[in-house]
Amino acid sequence: MGSLFGLLTVPKPNGTNSVQAMHHDDMSSPVNSTRHKNGHWIGTWSASPQQPHGEGVSHRGFNNETVRMIVHPHLSGKAIRLKFSNAFGENPLTIGKVTVAKTKKGSHIRPGTLRDVTFGGTESITVPAGARALSDPVKLPVSYGEDLTVSVYFPGETGPSTWHRLSRQTSYISISGDHTAELNGVAYKTEVEGWFYLEAVDVLAQPSVKGAIVTLGDSITDGHSSTLNANHRWPDYLAERIQRQGKGRQYSVLNSGISGNKILRDSPVYGVNALARLDRDVLTQSGATHVILLEGINDIGHEPHTFDANKIIAGMKQIVDQVHASGLKVYGGTLTPFEGTTIEGYYTEEGEQTRQEVNRWIRTGGYFDGVIDFDKALRDPENPLRLKPEFDSGDHLHPNDKGYKAMAEAVNLSLFK
Repeated sequence: MGSLFGLLTVPKPNGTNSVQAMHHDDMSSPVNSTRHKNGHWIGTWSASPQQPHGEGVSHRGFNNETVRMIVHPHLSGKAIRLKFSNAFGENPLTIGKVTVAKTKKGSHIRPGTLRDVTFGGTESITVPAGARALSDPVKLPVSYGEDLTVSVYFPGETGPSTWHRLSRQTSYISISGDHTAELNGVAYKTEVEGWFYLEAVDVLAQPSVKGAIVTLGDSITDGHSSTLNANHRWPDYLAERIQRQGKGRQYSVLNSGISGNKILRDSPVYGVNALARLDRDVLTQSGATHVILLEGINDIGHEPHTFDANKIIAGMKQIVDQVHASGLKVYGGTLTPFEGTTIEGYYTEEGEQTRQEVNRWIRTGGYFDGVIDFDKALRDPENPLRLKPEFDSGDHLHPNDKGYKAMAEAVNLSLFK
């Protein structure tokens, strides 16, 4: 490992580091991949950044506090690096210290696994508003499915924070002070749902690993209604299936879902539209080789409704064209049933007609590199406009854990070669 980190470590300057953005060379993709004899950098986990809410923890931000976040790797590797985002910050963000460790339980970490994280050799970094930060490589071997704990100390007022709202994973906020090195988690008194500023984790993977599959979607990809802290989103189940294939056919699965997201319209709650976030959340993911698109149902269901299927299709075509221009393959997921949903005003007969038209084009238009028929996997054979009862979380729109597993099983793994 000595020669490995001789190749990767940035020279150490004095004082606090300041970064404008990630260097383009640090992004792994089929076009510009960071490869060498020891392996290559591939994303093992991701969460799409969102703007802060007008109230609550993301609006308040942090001040002389430490946030401890749990992430679930989808790929093993010899080392890791972390990516932070200040995409929606109004001011520069100062990160005082970061550690990473293997998770024991809750906010507790496993003794002997704690590692300091540096940026250009220093423990502190200031990230300008709208920018990202990439850490130095960290000598911590990672295994698929073995949770990691990332602890971040904010020494001053952050202001409203860039975050990922629907984590389906508990995060922990400490009492005042730097508690990044604490093993037992006693200082972490507050539990919240959400990931803050942490955008991605990469691993230095074996050369035989093929790449990363990025799932671009809305709440159904984000794991809405799945069991908290269980990693039962459909991308998690898909990663599990791929891992069972064994060496030589390995891919990571990166989740770029945002609850409520749409292809064509922005929302202060549900994020910028899929086209606007395509570069940030998909095309610059380390090692990305394939994309699965499952968006459009919120364009139909959210007011003001988009009932013109051609507008949704045109948005999908743009996503496909831009993904192809970056050298990646993209597969279209059919929109899933939503008749009877408990969300007021979401389901209409006109909206159902729009869904059918969009699905018909996905299946027969020949624009995607392949089709994944999530609609067929989830619909009730007795009433195909509705979710199958055993897959229904109860709101007649979002699947439960069993439904998410069925979605993953509907993916033909031969698409990824």
